[in-house]
Amino acid sequence: MRKFMKQAAALLLALTFIIPQMGCSSNGQNQNYTGISKTGFYLDTICAITVYGVDRSSVLGHELAAAADEAEQTRLVHQLITDAFLECDRYEKLLSKTIESSEISQINDASGQTVEVSTETAEVIEKGIWYGKVSDGLFDITIGKASALWDFHEAEDVAGDEAAAESLLPDEAELAEAVKHVDYRQVAVNGLSVKLDDPDMEIDLGGIAKGYIADRVTEFLEENGVVSAVVDLGGNIVAIGGKTSGLLVEEAAESESVFNIGIKDPQSEGGELLAVFPVHDKTVVTSGTYERFLIQDGVKYHHILDPATGWPINNDVLSVTIVADKGCAVDADGLSTTCLALGVEKGMELIESLNYMGVEAVFVDADGEIHKTEGAPELTTS
Repeated sequence: MRKFMKQAAALLLALTFIIPQMGCSSNGQNQNYTGISKTGFYLDTICAITVYGVDRSSVLGHELAAAADEAEQTRLVHQLITDAFLECDRYEKLLSKTIESSEISQINDASGQTVEVSTETAEVIEKGIWYGKVSDGLFDITIGKASALWDFHEAEDVAGDEAAAESLLPDEAELAEAVKHVDYRQVAVNGLSVKLDDPDMEIDLGGIAKGYIADRVTEFLEENGVVSAVVDLGGNIVAIGGKTSGLLVEEAAESESVFNIGIKDPQSEGGELLAVFPVHDKTVVTSGTYERFLIQDGVKYHHILDPATGWPINNDVLSVTIVADKGCAVDADGLSTTCLALGVEKGMELIESLNYMGVEAVFVDADGEIHKTEGAPELTTS
């Protein structure tokens, strides 16, 4: 319960990072319209979906137009969001290494034998392998045995208790043994068949699965007529369109409305924003050393691990925010972790080399300075 309450409080803070802002409008609708929201606990985090606009010509649009009152409209949208959360649950049961019946657990428990998986699982694993290649192994989905030795959730519960925190540090010998079984190149995917050439390694898709699921949830909402919404799966944010000023929309046309997204100041203990930027039909993912960590003897141990050592990566980056086209959340997720591991210079080079997906990046270095790629959105700083 303590963990849930802390994560719930973190969500309330995170929601302040999504700042809807209307552009010019002449339709006379309510400019203070806040949409219809619902939250849930999925993917080991608090998730939130807010629907602002639905295409009037869609099936859901017709149902909303025929609804007896606003309460019935809210019920219909809540049901849609609930169904979207069920999609989160379905994918989590495929991709989570901590669910014993998941396809990832089946692979990890197969002792090197071939396992037949779903198209979705094979697709995410192949994407993870690709990011292993582009990061020269700094992003590695076979980090599972090493990551399992760290418990950053428990660290939240013992924050301030030095003795308890010390007990959470992994045993050095165990960690050294675990990283011997980290090598994405030993994952073989042949169609829907997956085999670990090292039977003692474990896949952990924690650095990429939420982005993949965010893409699938976005598709689900759009297939059901949603043209304006914000999907927030534990900080993996997708902005569908821009913010409308009413629930029923005549068409999914381009508009001047935007959602403003805030970048948290990684050096702030109070959650202050470092900068804000506008997005429309974009996905935004941030990885930061401030997200999950424990402190022992004044040393901060964050959750982005070096696959070569199993210990947190130590470089010049505090956070990386990736902005990409809607539908590319899986890549934004992988890139945010990859770039944080690479550091500012190499991370910037990687992003600048990608001339597709509309991908851009904003880095915050160890001194709190902002670095952004050439095409990154204009930032409004405090």
